[in-house]
Amino acid sequence: SITNPVSRAALSLLAYCYFQIQEFSNAADCYEQLIQIHPEVDDYKLYHAQSLYKACMYSEAMKATFLIDNPAYQTKVLKLQAAIKYGEEDLSGAKSLVEQQPSEDPDTEINLGCLLYKEGHYEDACKKFTTAMQVVGYKPDLTYNIALCYYSMKQYAPALKYIAEIIERGIREHPELSVGMTTEGIDVRSVGNTLVLHETALIEAFNLKGAIEYQLKNCKFRTNLLHCVSLQELDPVTLHNQALMNMDSKPTEGFEKLQFLLQQNPFPPETFGNLLLLYCKYEYFDLAADVLAENAHLTYKFLTPYLYEFLDAMITCQTAPEEAFRKFDEMAGKLTEQLRKLTKQVQEARHNRDDEAVKKAVNEYDDALEKYIPVLMAQARIYWNLENYQMVEKIFRKSVEFCNEHDVWKLNVAHVLFMQENKYKEAIGFYEPIVKKHYDNILNVSAIVLANLCVSYIMTSQNEEAEELMRKIEKEEEQVAYDDPEKKIYHLCIVNLVIGTLYCAKGNYEFGISRVIKSLEPYNKKLGTDTWYYAKRCFLSLLENMAKHMIMLRDTVVQECIQFLEHCEIYGKNVLAVIEQPLEEQRLHTGRNTVTYQARLLKSLIYEIIGWNQ
Repeated sequence: SITNPVSRAALSLLAYCYFQIQEFSNAADCYEQLIQIHPEVDDYKLYHAQSLYKACMYSEAMKATFLIDNPAYQTKVLKLQAAIKYGEEDLSGAKSLVEQQPSEDPDTEINLGCLLYKEGHYEDACKKFTTAMQVVGYKPDLTYNIALCYYSMKQYAPALKYIAEIIERGIREHPELSVGMTTEGIDVRSVGNTLVLHETALIEAFNLKGAIEYQLKNCKFRTNLLHCVSLQELDPVTLHNQALMNMDSKPTEGFEKLQFLLQQNPFPPETFGNLLLLYCKYEYFDLAADVLAENAHLTYKFLTPYLYEFLDAMITCQTAPEEAFRKFDEMAGKLTEQLRKLTKQVQEARHNRDDEAVKKAVNEYDDALEKYIPVLMAQARIYWNLENYQMVEKIFRKSVEFCNEHDVWKLNVAHVLFMQENKYKEAIGFYEPIVKKHYDNILNVSAIVLANLCVSYIMTSQNEEAEELMRKIEKEEEQVAYDDPEKKIYHLCIVNLVIGTLYCAKGNYEFGISRVIKSLEPYNKKLGTDTWYYAKRCFLSLLENMAKHMIMLRDTVVQECIQFLEHCEIYGKNVLAVIEQPLEEQRLHTGRNTVTYQARLLKSLIYEIIGWNQ
């Protein structure tokens, strides 16, 4: 009877159910009771140890395996003990146990592949998994392992090939999972985080595909490809990846997800470092310092020495920028030395015509460069924040030996030349290649890059080039508007706003303000938080100079300004004036944080300055 607390059948069924729904601690408790009732049944002892292992209670699981002395279970026990050691990251212990297993067993080959992967020997691991698959045939988890190896080797094409196979088979063999069956606006029933879903490796495949698209900077890729699992049933890796990929649009949710994951056991190992990096990105340096201090035990486990030094220097920027600069300089020195050594290795390998050595050295060089660029940019930012652009340029010039082909470096060099206001010609030399690279899809270029290039053309009397670029942007925007009438695009608007701002800064307010006003038409498509930010700066500058009696405006221009602000009142009711920082405790008043409110405020200031309210 299921109501009988010592019923073997009831406890056995309950334990099985708990295990299937991944409540492993409860499953372990049930199996422990079954062992007490029937100590002669070795299956219960094995299931008890497996449940403890799945619950990440590794030391208890290992002790439980020692209670199984039946020789018939030796192979299963050895495999479980190896898995426990692997979970504890005792790779040498795991390897010694795996090597005791029969060499003809495909699991031995797979386990050795897992150990090789963990040690960073991705190519050797891939060979092990491929050999195992030739023996056992297609298995989703094994196919995923091969895809993961290719991903880690940055060979994305073969990785995507194996991922596609997992997805295609999953859709074909398990139509009940409704993968790819979603229609916009229609909710699909959740299938739950089931055993079938785990066996298909679909979750893992979609996550890996998302990671590849993220690396390839495919912004159109959506992370919600898999709708068959509800938010409450998401696994930790999917939750982590969703937090990262939606961080720009939903930062508050992203931080909540990462903070939640950090309190789970286990959590994806990247969670700790990513949360700290995002705190620094959003300038929550105090929170980053607190998390580091409260989780010292995680620092050594999950942060590489490089990442720890980088975070330490970033946090130091807040209170001691000079000390932070010194720390970044030390890091940059180590990395430049490493880059020079690797450059020499590449040259020697090419001289010896050793293609494998060339490939290895080039990959190591690229990895070192990807570490060097963030250090360099963080170092330069210290002087950028002080508006010491000449010093920023000097830092960039020191790094030209390694970075002159890197897109991030070229973009930031262009920005720093532009900001100096006397090097527009040099700035064009860096902006132009970025724009020409995407000339056929010019809306893929950041609006501010296009705006700065147009301004640079104007400031160097190349007005025809500026007009041609703006015509190109306008043509592409018209095409997008035709294809998707509801889509908002701000590229040409921001270009015009920046040009208008330039004329206002030079004192030509009538032309500058008229450019700003025209740039936001039609208001229902062009009025947004960013565009309003640029527009209101020009109006505030205008009002300041009018209040000081430094300029006089014609009545027609004043009337245009008032009409513009009235239009902003109408269309700005649901447009935020400021995007609040995600973790701010004191929120802005919802009624005041709108374009409508700020437009009314500016209009009242105009009336006050020109005396129309008297």
